[in-house]
Amino acid sequence: MEDIPVLFHIGSFAVNATVVGTWGLMIVIVTFSAAVTAGLKVDRPGKRQVVLESVVSAIEGAIRDVMPDRPRLLLPFVGTLWIFLVLANLVGLIPGLHSPTGDLSLTASLAITVFLSVHWYGIRSDGFLSYLKHYMKPTPIMLPFHIISELSRTVALAVRLFGNIASLEMAALLVLIVAGFLVPVPILLLHVVEALVQAYIFGMLALVYIAGGIQSRNPADQEG
Repeated sequence: MEDIPVLFHIGSFAVNATVVGTWGLMIVIVTFSAAVTAGLKVDRPGKRQVVLESVVSAIEGAIRDVMPDRPRLLLPFVGTLWIFLVLANLVGLIPGLHSPTGDLSLTASLAITVFLSVHWYGIRSDGFLSYLKHYMKPTPIMLPFHIISELSRTVALAVRLFGNIASLEMAALLVLIVAGFLVPVPILLLHVVEALVQAYIFGMLALVYIAGGIQSRNPADQEG
């Protein structure tokens, strides 16, 4: 994967295409969300509102399959993560643009965000001391292994997304070089499907990790 081009500098801080692309996507998402949610009505929903509610319901349903009792709690974070990843993975299809998720620094940042969210939701659900105790089960000797497991899955989460998106961009670039803009439609569709699948996998893994943190206590303890 080629180096990410530096677009400009702010003092000694270099701003590359990944930073600009990430902030651009965040601005687009916030602006679009504000525009499409303006003027929604409960009594007389229009076609736009029906489509939006269908998307939200689909995301909430996927979360409910993993966390049946708390889909609304995780909807804002996981839903936003999915939407961002879909756009970030697909933006590389536009000639001249670069997928931010093809940069390891961004995927590492997303993985760290997931890592922190696991503990945030776990502590919020179980309490600080109760949450920490599950790292000592079944014996305190397991503490180092639990820590290694947490760190290794965070690294794997970052590298998996980066590797897949970077390889997709490289494959698309090679096809464009060979065939120009007369790229067979099935190849582009395959790129779109793979980008969507990678976004879904990353979001689902994040959801599973968070659910594991929330359900860290013994079920019998939670019932009590």
